[in-house]
Amino acid sequence: MVCSSTQGPTVEFEHRDVVLLCSNDYLGLADHPALRQSLAHASAEHGPGAAASRLISGTHEIHRKAERRLATLTRMPAALLFSSGYAANVGVLSSLPREGDVIFSDALNHASIIDGCRLSKARVIVYPHGDVDALSRSLQRERSKASAAYVVTDALFSMDGDLAPLVALRELATRFDAALLVDEAHSVGVLGPDGAGACASVGVVPDLLVGTLGKAMGLWGAFVASTPAVLDLLENTARSFVFSTATSPAASATCVTACDLVRDADTARAQLLRNAARLREGLRSRGWDVPASDAQIVPVVLGPAELTMQISAALLELGFFVQGIRPPTVAEGTSRLRLAPMATHDDDVIDSTLAAFASVEHMRPG
Repeated sequence: MVCSSTQGPTVEFEHRDVVLLCSNDYLGLADHPALRQSLAHASAEHGPGAAASRLISGTHEIHRKAERRLATLTRMPAALLFSSGYAANVGVLSSLPREGDVIFSDALNHASIIDGCRLSKARVIVYPHGDVDALSRSLQRERSKASAAYVVTDALFSMDGDLAPLVALRELATRFDAALLVDEAHSVGVLGPDGAGACASVGVVPDLLVGTLGKAMGLWGAFVASTPAVLDLLENTARSFVFSTATSPAASATCVTACDLVRDADTARAQLLRNAARLREGLRSRGWDVPASDAQIVPVVLGPAELTMQISAALLELGFFVQGIRPPTVAEGTSRLRLAPMATHDDDVIDSTLAAFASVEHMRPG
């Protein structure tokens, strides 16, 4: 599938407008006029390219300014920019945990966390998704055998729409002297005070927070937030940072504008979560298998991959772009439609989406 034109509540697909319900542009900032203007101005002032890696000559003052603003936004001591969320997770997990350490990773963590764990020299223990009791038993059994320990989790799981038990994870990590790493890719900008994220929403301070700029913030790139000492270590040892050309100075300047927009987006956040709640409740009332959640991601679990793509295609014909998600992204037998409403969708869009699903109910399994 190839989309053209700009993203917004609708997107042009094969020369017709369809309602976009499967992006990560939760607040509708990806084509916001203020970000367009900021990027154009910053490109003229700073240039589009950094011309070197950060440790050679690629660090510009605008990188540091963006990092300070990201730290402020997420209520963390400091932040460090990475080229992508994938690079951030791989960089952290392949450099900080050492041989003799142990990583406890949620079974449904993002592929970038899984790959970072694989690249680490530490032992990796995967605990059942969100199962605090199982994690506690693993920590009791294994923590004393390791020099250092890390508990790693997504904050908001992107395919299920559920939130990690962050308060309980923080308590366990503290009790067993483990570092808590939380990937806030899908929650920064959406949850918490001023969009600070899921951790801030429940008063949890992780040891490391990974966030992306390419979702609710409407840009591209990512960051890791932690203490200055930890980030200094990452800056000099994380291979995905050390051996990558620095992120664009223009994008970093635009990140400062995005932080301001996110901070002031309380009305948009409320609208986004209302939209998700209306979709979730409306679909569940019609018998669709939609897991419970209080966040903005609304999965409709269908099971067979082929059927999922058939229903996705039928919805697209009706003017609603809802991409099907199949293995290996999700487990066999759990293929689904992943609905991601936007703050820029109004009540009419939500109503018409529910009507479109009603018109394809005959295709639903069972």
